[in-house]
Amino acid sequence: MYEQKKPYVIEEEPGIKQYCGCNKTKKPPYCDGSHKGSPFKPFKVEIKEKKTVNICGCGKSQNLPFCDGSHLK
Repeated sequence: MYEQKKPYVIEEEPGIKQYCGCNKTKKPPYCDGSHKGSPFKPFKVEIKEKKTVNICGCGKSQNLPFCDGSHLK
């Protein structure tokens, strides 16, 4: 998941989203359960209204799972 130099830009619908926190998912940026058996867990985020989100693709954000522009540095 953290192999690209830009965020995943996604139009999300309201609901609970689980974004990968282990970097092992096969369905980035979403958690697919690949973390099982490790100390990692997904980032659970409640989206309250339809909106565009920028999910970190480089793993350097100080605001994970969201992009903070760290990939530009």
